[in-house]
Amino acid sequence: MPPLPVKIAPSILAADFMRLGEQVSEAIEGGADWLHVDIMDGRFVPNISFGPMIPQAIRPLAKAANIPLDVHLMIEEPERYLEDFAKAGASRLTVHVEATNHLHRTVQAIKELGMKAGVTLNPATSLTTVEEIIPDVDLILIMSVNPGFGGQSYIPQSTHKIRRLRQMLTEQRSNAWLEVDGGISAKNTAEVVAAGATALVAGSAIFRGEKSIAANIAEMKNVARTVFSI
Repeated sequence: MPPLPVKIAPSILAADFMRLGEQVSEAIEGGADWLHVDIMDGRFVPNISFGPMIPQAIRPLAKAANIPLDVHLMIEEPERYLEDFAKAGASRLTVHVEATNHLHRTVQAIKELGMKAGVTLNPATSLTTVEEIIPDVDLILIMSVNPGFGGQSYIPQSTHKIRRLRQMLTEQRSNAWLEVDGGISAKNTAEVVAAGATALVAGSAIFRGEKSIAANIAEMKNVARTVFSI
């Protein structure tokens, strides 16, 4: 079977933290392509999650499986903490365009620390804010919910935004990943992938779904395959 051109990135924010290592291992064994780690500061978003200690804690599991740690900084002035997350094992580090005054400088600093660089847009943020940075990034993340809390419903207008970003990436001949985060499940996987997404972040749908973690990942991948008929 040909490899699926879409990555599934379980968000550990939805995991049971009393069994974090066990559930991360289940996700890896179940076919997770990336591990998504949400960092929240209680200022940029109305919630506090954790700092570098969590990605550092699961780093050995990810490294043993050769799976990237996909770290999403939902924090103000992210440039202050880039080195901390590099040391914690982040493979790719994504910052919000709304959270830093010098986006290009921050992207370059991420790359200089040996990580892939990503940028993120909140639901109401225009795609024009990333147009000039596209040639410099490895990933663009579209938030399809307002960031801060898991378990929210997908904002329907996000699909059109994904489609427009895919067109922008194509026009600039960019190979950057187009990642989507927020309310993603097997129910809307086909819609989001058909619009142009190449990486899907899912938390509740994977760690709190009706089936096992592995079965939830497999279901999303099977739905994604229908888009490509492979």
